[in-house]
Amino acid sequence: MVHLFSVSLLALLAGLASANSPPAQEVMNQPVHTMEGWSWSDCGSPTDVIQLKSISLSPDPPKPGQDLTVTVEGTAQGRVEDGASADVVVKLGLIKLLSKTFDICKEARTANATIQCPIEKGDYTVVETVALPREIPQAKFNVNVKGYTQDDEDMLCLDIIVDFMRNPFPRLGW
Repeated sequence: MVHLFSVSLLALLAGLASANSPPAQEVMNQPVHTMEGWSWSDCGSPTDVIQLKSISLSPDPPKPGQDLTVTVEGTAQGRVEDGASADVVVKLGLIKLLSKTFDICKEARTANATIQCPIEKGDYTVVETVALPREIPQAKFNVNVKGYTQDDEDMLCLDIIVDFMRNPFPRLGW
C-alpha cells in the first residue's frame, strides 16, 4: 500500500515538477477538483514554482488490481534541479501510514519518468502509469504533498483524497 502511493505520487510529482498554471488566485480560493472516488486541491500559492492546471486518472475512479494512468498538466514557473524534494504524508483517517521525504529527481530517474531533471520553465503534460495492487484496503486515503526546490523554496502543495470504499448504491444508468 505504501509502495503504491510512493510510486504513484512520485510519478505524479515527476509530472508536477514539470507541470500549467491557473490564473493567480488567493490560496483560499483554490477550487477542489472532485471526481468519482477521488479529488484534488492545490494548497499552494500563486508564487509556487509548479502551478497545476489539471490532474486526471484512468480508470476514473481508480480500481485495485488495475493499471492507473495519471495525467498531469501544469506550468513550471522556474527551473527544477537535482536536490528538489517532496514531503509526502498518507493518512487513513487520523492514522499516518506514510511520512517520507522523496528526492524528486532521483525518483523520476529510478521510475524512468517521461520528465527528467533539470526541468526548464514552461508548460508540460506528463503521463505516467503505475500498477495498483489488488490488496488495497477498502478505505479512504488522504495524501498531502509539499514540494520544495533545490534552494528550499516552495515548489507545490497538493492535497489528494482517494476513496477505495465500495459504493453500496450502484449507479443506475438512467
